[in-house]
Amino acid sequence: MPEVTFCSSYWLFPLLLRNLQPIGRQVAAGAGCGGGAERRRCSRGGCSSACDRRDVCVTPRKSRMEVDESRVFRAEWTQRYLVVEPPEGEGALCLVCRRLVVATRERDVRRHYEAEHDSYERYSAEGERAALVERLRRGEAAVSPPPPPPPPPPPPLGPAERAARAGLGLARLLARQGRGWAEGAFVRQCLEETLRAVLPEHAGVLDTIDWSSDAARQRVLSIHRDLRGQLFTRAKAFKAYSLALDDQAFVAYENYLLVFVRGVSQDLQVHEELLTVVNLTRHFSVGALMAAVLEALRAAGLSLQRMVGLSTTHTLRMVGENSGLVSYMREKAVSPNCWNVIHYSGFLHLELLSSYDVDVNQIINTVSEWIVLIKTRGVRRPEFQALLTESQSEHGERVSGRCLNNWLRKGKTLKLIFSLRKEIEAFLVSIGATTVHFSDRQWLCDFGFLVDIMDHLRELSELLKVSKVFAAAAFDHICTFEVKLNLLQRHIEEKNLTHFVAFREVVDELKQHLKEDQKIFEPDRYQVVICRLQKEFERHFKDLRFIKKDLELFANPFNFKPEYAPISVRVELTKLQANTNLWNDYRIKDLGQFYAGLSAESYPIIKGVACKVASLFDSSEICEKAYSYLIRNQHTLSQPLTDEHLHALFRIATTEIEPQWDDLVRGRNEPNP
Repeated sequence: MPEVTFCSSYWLFPLLLRNLQPIGRQVAAGAGCGGGAERRRCSRGGCSSACDRRDVCVTPRKSRMEVDESRVFRAEWTQRYLVVEPPEGEGALCLVCRRLVVATRERDVRRHYEAEHDSYERYSAEGERAALVERLRRGEAAVSPPPPPPPPPPPPLGPAERAARAGLGLARLLARQGRGWAEGAFVRQCLEETLRAVLPEHAGVLDTIDWSSDAARQRVLSIHRDLRGQLFTRAKAFKAYSLALDDQAFVAYENYLLVFVRGVSQDLQVHEELLTVVNLTRHFSVGALMAAVLEALRAAGLSLQRMVGLSTTHTLRMVGENSGLVSYMREKAVSPNCWNVIHYSGFLHLELLSSYDVDVNQIINTVSEWIVLIKTRGVRRPEFQALLTESQSEHGERVSGRCLNNWLRKGKTLKLIFSLRKEIEAFLVSIGATTVHFSDRQWLCDFGFLVDIMDHLRELSELLKVSKVFAAAAFDHICTFEVKLNLLQRHIEEKNLTHFVAFREVVDELKQHLKEDQKIFEPDRYQVVICRLQKEFERHFKDLRFIKKDLELFANPFNFKPEYAPISVRVELTKLQANTNLWNDYRIKDLGQFYAGLSAESYPIIKGVACKVASLFDSSEICEKAYSYLIRNQHTLSQPLTDEHLHALFRIATTEIEPQWDDLVRGRNEPNP
């Protein structure tokens, strides 16, 4: 080979390249074909039977047949990766999760096994492996993998962190009891007095806690943000949810809308929480109110397509025809993949809404005046102590007029006042107040009738406050009450007062002072009231009648005839009713546990119906909890508060979520949050 001298001149590079090319071809030919004696046929189209050393030979490509054979299912994969060949189509069917691995190459099957079911490697012996495969083939539940090791416990809290934890707990306790921010100082005095008498060496620990009002406010907001974050995390797993909109609970200096959410996860876990509080003075129009509710849903990650139901009060703002919030919400939530949103407006404060329809002679206003006189001038009278004690337990010593009226519309309270009517009449005479109503025959009859009707409504309201029974059972209570109203109407027409205890007592008293031929009451007057109540119930729960079959299917899947079921669910329902094991589970478990254990792969439609029905509000428990908190602490809550603080107080008072104390303590920004 000629000697080549390298220099900086660029014109020498073509010459060098021409000198080196023959050598490259010789080396490549020798490597590809192995020299003269090891020549072999090349796969290139233009290559002869014996490769020339001057041509480059490459490794032959795999044939198409060999590529196809690499995608064929192999029998040894069954024990190795717990997969079988599907009866139809290509791929590999996983025996554990019943998912299809589409690309049937060993690396794809191995990747799925190692990512999802690597825990089954503990069955490594040949006999154990074969038994595991047979168990999975029969569809039996696979042995659950060993639980992951528990996370290491967090390090113990230091002195400053323990003080912060105590301050947070105190702030939560004050919020749940409706106490003012400044009462922390009084609590400190009580604790200090106790510690100095019992454990004087520990009294100094109180100095490490900030008891100021500003610190209490900040702690309440921190707890509120933590609880809201936990709710938003849970909301991401909701398969369906419903909203309850209560604009009648608030009786303080401003009006608010309380928005509650009830969500259901795939395993039929039900969560009822406060979603948001909307200031109606700032969101007066329905459009602004709608925007506030949608913003709260967006912040929680809840799409309108997952909304199933709306439970509201019966105010014009909520149910106004073509202009109420419900019509706007239902229009926004329309989706071909879900139900039309179910709306029912009688669940919240049932006795308050219905009492306006049955109070035929302004009984409530008159009784309210009596209570005000008793609370101001008859406190020392022993006959009224039971009434005053119940009043104080409900809403404290002081009470506003609106709150008093709402309290009196509850059947239990009105019944107690009716039993004290003789004592109240004597008290009014003693203070020189008017007693004209006690001599008015019509007014007394109306009073007795109202007491009985409100007592019947109270019984229904108590049944509807029982939570975790699902809407099917709640709707059964409503249907039963409607049958009861029909019976009451017939009895009034026949002047049969068997189910009107107070009314019958008034009539018996009036018979002693009236002539025999005088009419004591007119049945038509009260038949009209009961008929009006029937129409209101029909209007309140009209939408629930539209899904009556779905409610019955959810409550009694084994007694529901498949021919009456929707076409899409008949096949699954027939298979469900033929399964003896599921029938045994249904008998011994409650509905929530039964549907939680139902396979979503085998019964996807029935499971979907169960999630939707379970997401409907079945009780007014959480609304009543907020209402009770409000009327007990109305004077505290009527103090100047920001909307965020008010929202925080209601969330802490109604939630079932436990704050993450360690995260709150360790994530604080100040030494004492």
